[in-house]
Amino acid sequence: MAHSLVGYWEHNKMDDAEGTERQLTSGTTNHILSNANVWSSDGQWIYYDVRSDAAGSEFDGTRIERIHVATGEVEVIYRSWHQACVGVVTANPVANEVVFIHGPENPTADWRYSASHRRGVIVRPSHRDAASNKATTVDARDLTPPFTPGALRGGSHVHTFSPDGKWIAFTYEDHVLASQGDVGAHQRNRRAIGISIPADNFAGGMVSVPKSHDRSHDGSHFSVVVTELHDHPRPGSDEICRAIEDAWIGIDGYVHSNGTCQRRAIAFQGEVVTENNSVIREVFVVDLPDDPTRTGKGPLEGTATTRPMPPAGVVQRRLTYTANHKFPGIEGPRHWLRSSPDGSQIVFLKRDDSGVVQLWTVNPSDGQTTMLTKNQHDIASAFTFSPNGRWISHVMDASVCVTNTETGDTKRLTSPSRDETTPRPEACVFSTDGQKIAYIRRLPVKTADGSLRSFNEIFLCHFTTH
Repeated sequence: MAHSLVGYWEHNKMDDAEGTERQLTSGTTNHILSNANVWSSDGQWIYYDVRSDAAGSEFDGTRIERIHVATGEVEVIYRSWHQACVGVVTANPVANEVVFIHGPENPTADWRYSASHRRGVIVRPSHRDAASNKATTVDARDLTPPFTPGALRGGSHVHTFSPDGKWIAFTYEDHVLASQGDVGAHQRNRRAIGISIPADNFAGGMVSVPKSHDRSHDGSHFSVVVTELHDHPRPGSDEICRAIEDAWIGIDGYVHSNGTCQRRAIAFQGEVVTENNSVIREVFVVDLPDDPTRTGKGPLEGTATTRPMPPAGVVQRRLTYTANHKFPGIEGPRHWLRSSPDGSQIVFLKRDDSGVVQLWTVNPSDGQTTMLTKNQHDIASAFTFSPNGRWISHVMDASVCVTNTETGDTKRLTSPSRDETTPRPEACVFSTDGQKIAYIRRLPVKTADGSLRSFNEIFLCHFTTH
């Protein structure tokens, strides 16, 4: 079902940069943008979910929607059933499909939505009727030993397609280990990074699992964990206890210092323990093999007491070493790492010696680290690269801004707003043509009962340079 936009708010260009702001959505629906890949591959639609709170912390949305940027037409592309909730939608950069988190149907006291009780699903929005757009489960789940290679034993989260649209990265938590608690000889459940590749070489194009548990299910992709974790990392070592906030590196990977090309790799934030026993986050990378289905140091599927292990050929490396900085480790608002299109730079947030959160870059081949910005105000949001790699979009000082990736200069695109309508920190996403930035403002709206409530609305900043 579709309806048209009922109005918009425009703001003229600022004196110090060329940006025109337009309100895209309106009304009493809450709109939640993911931190990247919210634009359709043709740049005509923006995808979002409808979780009820401003930050999307309450996973209670039941619809995935999209809005046409030119006309304001809204389509519900998926509606969940049987009390399941859905959210955190991202688009395939080269095809008409999206992937998002799907919670459990018919939740029970012992199996309701949680980090280890969710899955990724793909929808190809070919129909205007949401009921006709079927969801395909990506990651198979097998909860009864002996486990199945290519299937997970828990839940996946924040799924993103690789730049060629073929593989999917996600974060993962393990139900089998989580259910055993924090006492005992088993390894602990800790957040990890995983990937899913199409199960084209399997019977029926699916990873099939035994149905000995009513929450086990088949999946369309072969899924593996690609990070190696330690329950108790050695202080001062490169061992990590947690892997989070990942990003694919480059459109075509990146170039090693010896001139060879790494076709697929993922950057992520890894938690290490410093020599003085502080836990900080640093930038890590995993280089991925062309065939991630081969067993490495341990079983891909894990055991009843151990985590799933990375495939053969995965190389995990630490890139940044900031323990001796005045403000060590990655800091600032929650953000996912981002890679330049050519793969030469990975961007993260960290405080400078004055305590201001700046944009920093690190080269994935040699680990050379540089502070990109020298602003007086904190970078205040997640961020994305423009398609040409020249700009990074983000929020700073209550405004939508862009930073030049060559000079580090930051330009303000919108007037600062010092109230609830300030651009929110969760998303600031460049369009596929690099001429628009999508983000959220929270606006007061009069509801049907006459009360005033605030809702997340999607805004666009039309961005031009000379």
